[in-house]
Amino acid sequence: MVVKAYGAYAGDKPLEPIDIERRNPGAHDVQIEIAYCGICHSDLHQVRSEWSGTVYPCVPGHEIVGRVSATGAHVSAFRQGDLVGVGCIVDSCQQCADCFEGLENYCDQMTGTYNFPTPDAPGHTLGGYSQRIVVHERYVLKIKHKEEQLAAVAPLLCAGITTYSPLRHWKAGPGKKVGIVGIGGLGHMGIKLAHAMGAHVVGFTTSESKRYAAKVLGADEVVVSHNPREMAPHAKSFDLIVNTVAAPHDLDAFTALLKRDGTMTLVGAPASPHPAQNVMNLIFKRRAVVGSMIGGIPETQEMLDFCAEHNIVSDIELIGVREVNEAYQRMLKGDVKYRFVIDNATLEG
Repeated sequence: MVVKAYGAYAGDKPLEPIDIERRNPGAHDVQIEIAYCGICHSDLHQVRSEWSGTVYPCVPGHEIVGRVSATGAHVSAFRQGDLVGVGCIVDSCQQCADCFEGLENYCDQMTGTYNFPTPDAPGHTLGGYSQRIVVHERYVLKIKHKEEQLAAVAPLLCAGITTYSPLRHWKAGPGKKVGIVGIGGLGHMGIKLAHAMGAHVVGFTTSESKRYAAKVLGADEVVVSHNPREMAPHAKSFDLIVNTVAAPHDLDAFTALLKRDGTMTLVGAPASPHPAQNVMNLIFKRRAVVGSMIGGIPETQEMLDFCAEHNIVSDIELIGVREVNEAYQRMLKGDVKYRFVIDNATLEG
């Protein structure tokens, strides 16, 4: 079937209206009419070929929410009209240890929602800047939020799970001191989630103007990280720091804030490496610097349920699809609080 979408034909070309093919639902497939799709910084990197391996046409988007419009004959968990979401994963091998443990995000054969090989035309996956998507039921998620919150739920499918997963894995909660570095699309979700988990939350920003905003999001304290007088009192005090910054920066400034056995998790993916780290900063306090990548399907469902229970959504700016190129430029300047979301109904116009 042919559906309308918005994508690019080359890395140096703007996104524009295009028609794409979607498969008809198979026995285990769910067909979704996309209502909203969040814009992730990864979309920009991929569509502009700043990350290697972009294939065109590229239709980005992996923060997808909408309603089920059809299901395959063997689908029992979803019905027409259900509110559902699709995140960063639309397939995996389903046979490896990672898949068996519900960690499809670490499967070597994970298929991303866009720009990954697929038997479907045109040979690679096409994402959520489109009217409709067809996905195997295993990778479809139930949404329990109120319908009027649906647009703000969309970024949970990437920004939400990217921060929830390390907070959960390293047991953020009461009695734990948790730092969130960067107060943007990822960081603002990290603050909300860590606060809801009961941790003492400290937001780190390079912008004085974000101090009040971070408090509103749920931070107990806010530190301007380039101010040594603000950083010093926090030395050797954090159980966990989730670093969301996607630009090279001095990691030692933050690892020095970890307790013995404390952990800093990197979830931001810079285009070039961070400066070399002083390994003694790690050795003498048995500190760890680790990475974390989104979450598996069970954990993503758990995150959505947690957010519904605690009434957590992303702070968004809703835009029409023809504003996407402008939104990319604004995103590069940090001119969004905190996530752009596309109203996919505007694809009709």
